[in-house]
Amino acid sequence: MFYQPVEPINASAAPDVDAAVARARQFSRYFERILTAEPGLLHPIDLLTPFEVACATADDAAALTRDELQQMLRRLRKQAMATLIVRDMAGWADLAEVTQTMTRLAECTITAALDWVTNDLAHSTGTPRGSTGRPQQLHVVGMGKLGGGELNVSSDIDLVFVYPEDGDTDGTRVLSNHEYFLRAGRALIGLLAELTTDGYVFRVDMRLRPYGDSGPLATSFEMLENYLITQGREWERYAWIKGRVITGEQGNELMALVRPFVFRRHLDYSALASMRELHSQIRREVERRDRADNIKLGRGGIREIEFIAQVFQLIRGGHDAALRRQPTLDVLALLAERGLLPSAVVAELTQAYVFLRNLEHRLQYRDDQQTHALPVSADDQADVARSMGYADYGAFIQVLSGYREAVARHFDALFAEARAEQHALAPLWIQSSDTQSGTARLGELGFQRAAELQSRIAHMHDSARYRQMPAGSQSRFDRLVPLAIESAAGGGNADATLERLLVFLEGISRRESYLALLEEYPQARAQLTALMRASPWVAQYLTQYPILLDELLDARTLNTPPDWPALAALLHAAVNDAEDDAERQMDVLRHFKHAQTMRLVAQDLAGTLPLETLSDHLSDLACVILAETVRLAWQGVRQRHRPVPAFAVIGYGKLGGKELGYASDLDLVFLYDDDAPEAAENYARLAQRISTYLTSVTAAGQLYDTDLRLRPDGASGLLVSTLPGFRDYQMKQAWVWEHQALTRARFTAGDTAIGDAFEAIRRDVLCRPRDLQALRAEIVAMREKMHAAHPNRSGLFDVKHDPGGIVDVEFIVQYLVLGQAHRHAALAGNIGNLALLKLAAQLQLIAPVPADAAHAAYREFRRLQHTLRLQGERYARVPRESVDLHAAAVRTLWQHVMANA
Repeated sequence: MFYQPVEPINASAAPDVDAAVARARQFSRYFERILTAEPGLLHPIDLLTPFEVACATADDAAALTRDELQQMLRRLRKQAMATLIVRDMAGWADLAEVTQTMTRLAECTITAALDWVTNDLAHSTGTPRGSTGRPQQLHVVGMGKLGGGELNVSSDIDLVFVYPEDGDTDGTRVLSNHEYFLRAGRALIGLLAELTTDGYVFRVDMRLRPYGDSGPLATSFEMLENYLITQGREWERYAWIKGRVITGEQGNELMALVRPFVFRRHLDYSALASMRELHSQIRREVERRDRADNIKLGRGGIREIEFIAQVFQLIRGGHDAALRRQPTLDVLALLAERGLLPSAVVAELTQAYVFLRNLEHRLQYRDDQQTHALPVSADDQADVARSMGYADYGAFIQVLSGYREAVARHFDALFAEARAEQHALAPLWIQSSDTQSGTARLGELGFQRAAELQSRIAHMHDSARYRQMPAGSQSRFDRLVPLAIESAAGGGNADATLERLLVFLEGISRRESYLALLEEYPQARAQLTALMRASPWVAQYLTQYPILLDELLDARTLNTPPDWPALAALLHAAVNDAEDDAERQMDVLRHFKHAQTMRLVAQDLAGTLPLETLSDHLSDLACVILAETVRLAWQGVRQRHRPVPAFAVIGYGKLGGKELGYASDLDLVFLYDDDAPEAAENYARLAQRISTYLTSVTAAGQLYDTDLRLRPDGASGLLVSTLPGFRDYQMKQAWVWEHQALTRARFTAGDTAIGDAFEAIRRDVLCRPRDLQALRAEIVAMREKMHAAHPNRSGLFDVKHDPGGIVDVEFIVQYLVLGQAHRHAALAGNIGNLALLKLAAQLQLIAPVPADAAHAAYREFRRLQHTLRLQGERYARVPRESVDLHAAAVRTLWQHVMANA
């Protein structure tokens, strides 16, 4: 089912203007009337190109009388309409040309009319001024399709009149600003909407203003803001999505007041229920008035496509500024790009929207009436079918019905009602005071600590937190608890899973949007339960950052391997959207990090992500964060002396070795290469700001803990080092343990030229010849010092610090690199401990068999360490007998390599 646009007349030859005009006469009685009345209205040559709306300047408008202006504006509309009818019916204009021309016509006529009104009022009342004497202007806000830049041909225009502040005019006849703008608004409406012998320009609908028909025609910014905060209703959020300022110089300030009302800071899934209720009211009205054939409001009509687009805007627009755009087709395309709707669904909705909007225009071309009803008479039905490119009405209706059914199907899938009947396990919550039956029922469900869990549920039901919840949230909560019990009982580790789910639900109990998400999306509940069941660390992470629920909605995006360049571009755009709001920018960084981490967690727990790949991704994530943080922090250095800093961030430790874990801190060193006099001070400030950005705890959490002690001279040294100074320090002053650390260091963010220079220094340092006996002694002494600093009296084996563990493997590799890289330069590559072990065996520096055994042990130790961290263990310790063979293999290699210490 695809829409076939009207075939252009004489598509293979030069355009036939006479045939196009004849076709327009055939299908538009309005066109026939105006062309009969004014034969010279159109020039054939002008029909070959899109109609250009020529706006009158303020001076031009002021030079006209009121009657002359009205006549000019109405003639302009007739020319625009006539041209569009010909071009659209001939297949020369697409939907975008039609809607953009009508939008431009409305903008120009509003502006010209307001210019005339302002000049006219100035003769008697003067200029309205604010408290500081600043001239005040009427800000005309276009709503609906005018605001969206997608106005249809016979539409009225929805307007809201707003002015910046109260005050008085400065003319001979003083008016309050409020009275002035009431007069200006009434005069503007009259110029546009009065029916004269030349018709009208646009019908004006002012019902979207505060308080509707009963409210003042114009309101101040302050009054509008107060109204939205205290009395704004959900349907008004929907309406203001399309709000766009057409006149006035303080439009950005005005929309900044409206934006928090429309787009909530959190992900607002309660919008689904609100939009569902609004649509239900519309459907009931359609049914009451028997408007099933209404292609705008009826089932599968234009409004349902708009609702699909706009509900995502209401839910996510506070977080994703790109979703605040107004044109419906642009929003649909973005939903596909973001993976919020399948591309196939968006393609169907787009095709249906174009078809329905083109049909809308053909219905309205007939008599220049704002109608969306299919014709009743057989002649009109035949004409509409032919104007849409179909041989007869039956063929046309078959295609139309297919589009409407597709739209209705997608709408119903998105807005489907949550089940209303009471859950079978609801008594466990509603009647939680019945201890005996509740305990027995939980036991039947397979919970081992049934009495304890029943007591926990009863306590939560009786808590002040629950009793003080708003009615809507409490109702959702009542439906979610039985679902949580059911989900927890459906798999292993049921007791712990239910306890974690209850803690999570308690944590979000005052956030109706999150409750709505879980109720509306069963797949999110299922994914949440699976994660809660798998890992206490993940359960705590989700409880701490419930905004991550949004990541659980779509298994496709949740399980898609990250595309770091594309994600970095998205982060960059999101941070830029929060320009001039440092706190929000910091939160954007944190939300990004948490979201990407959760996606990796899901893949990790699903068993689709090997540990080494996971560590690579977590390290790449840190690099993306660091790159954006450097950029942001430099913008905050007020006295910065260059647009881009000659500065680099070097990662050491787990970040440098690409072995980062979920909760790893970042070992960082800052370098710069800049001879400017102010460089040292500016880069020190930059480093401090970077550290603050990374470590500060905001409402969105923390990015990373950092350790900056690996810089030259450690904690007592300068926070940033010059590139020559760093080289000099490494060559002449650094301790052996600092060269050990250098084996796992790499450039992570900033100036790539400095990164390349650092890598050259690193290789020079690592490839220096060293006395092997002295080197072994230094490394063994450092190993003994580390062991003493991490005592283990548990009786278990510490897979990191005990002899035969991870640290031993790392020290063996570091010894081989520092001792042999001058002979084998490949050892200086930062390729990871596992690859370096294999390389050392290939170079015959260690025997293959013990090398392979240590290789296997290291991988197993890292897997155990990772698994135990996910289980919330503070230390990575296991029964000794479970790893005896692996630990023995590492100790054997240690003896083989370090025997001469």
